[in-house]
Amino acid sequence: MSGCDQPGLLPVEAALERLLAMADAAPINQTESVTLEQADGRVLAEGLISSLDLPPWANSAMDGYALRLADWQGEPLPVSQRILAGTLPSALEPGTCARIFTGAPLPAGADVVEMQENVQLGDDQRVSFSQGMRFGQNVRAQGQETKVGDCVLPVGTRLGPIELGLAASLGADRLVVYRRARVAVLSTGDELIEPGQVLGPGQIYNSNRRLLCAWLQRLGCEVIDAGILADDLQLTRDALAALDDVDLILSTGGVSVGEADFLGAALREEGELALWKLAIKPGKPLTFGAFRGVPVLGLPGNPASTLVTFGLLARPYLLRRMGASKVEPLGFPMPAGFVWSHAGHRREYVRARIENGRVVMHPNQSSGVLRSASWAEGLAEILEGKTLAEGDSLRFIPMSEILG
Repeated sequence: MSGCDQPGLLPVEAALERLLAMADAAPINQTESVTLEQADGRVLAEGLISSLDLPPWANSAMDGYALRLADWQGEPLPVSQRILAGTLPSALEPGTCARIFTGAPLPAGADVVEMQENVQLGDDQRVSFSQGMRFGQNVRAQGQETKVGDCVLPVGTRLGPIELGLAASLGADRLVVYRRARVAVLSTGDELIEPGQVLGPGQIYNSNRRLLCAWLQRLGCEVIDAGILADDLQLTRDALAALDDVDLILSTGGVSVGEADFLGAALREEGELALWKLAIKPGKPLTFGAFRGVPVLGLPGNPASTLVTFGLLARPYLLRRMGASKVEPLGFPMPAGFVWSHAGHRREYVRARIENGRVVMHPNQSSGVLRSASWAEGLAEILEGKTLAEGDSLRFIPMSEILG
């Protein structure tokens, strides 16, 4: 934990590298078998291996007519059978075609399907083909998507609707996943009270707890709401000791070296404490430690700082603990729709949205403001020491990438 002794500010990449190394050193290895209905958001602990070819037989990609291309010399062909999806066709009679519908098995002997828009059915029930055709046209070959033995979803895949649909298409009704991370969420600060209570002098409502509890549930964690820590060292010790069966204690605000820093004092007494000052804005202070062997991650208390540091640092750490291989949010280059004239020493993540093909930022970037995050569609990343003119490229990270 030597990071707290290093002078200057820790770059975002270095902080993330340290957190992921700590996650790799303490993986959640326990697994369980769950139904597909229970698997959304979970991480695969055993790869999904295909037990069948998909599709299991050649089938038609169109409503139309199936034929053997070599049998057609330009003349109309008689229709010898009608094939619906879910039926077993007979072998195609030589010199004929078959009426076929999307998804229906291709009859033995057929090697092409012509869509119904390009044919004409005569009064004599013979089909005239108006355009040239090529071998395999509009035919989905057997095993086109997967073959028996293919690893379709590797270990570490985070499951979503598409992955679950793919598993269902292969006949899997259960998947082996890693256990959910058990995360205790607690807040520090005498000024905090819960929504529904009457505000007293100097008090504010605790928004971070609701933000983090909902976010953790989206990530597939089991959430333990540990409430607000009292400003008392023994009560703080007792509260932390009661959380001995969790994988992570996640706190917001209050961990420093001040005289009212009871959480930090408890960590220094009975565990480890590293206070990193990050080159990030909003959200400079980040705490990582342990209390009696349980990891503790402390985020800054301002709501926008909590959002940025959880989304870019704590979220990847937790996903990696739960076995996910891909944990960092995707971003893409976009032209700036604003001017950034002051080159800062910290990497800034401004709440922004896309309008008319350019990234525009909310006018209020205060770290204590959540309304701007509700307005925003993502975070615009402004690198250290950089200025921006309108039209300059920057990285835009959609909120859907960090919230999901």
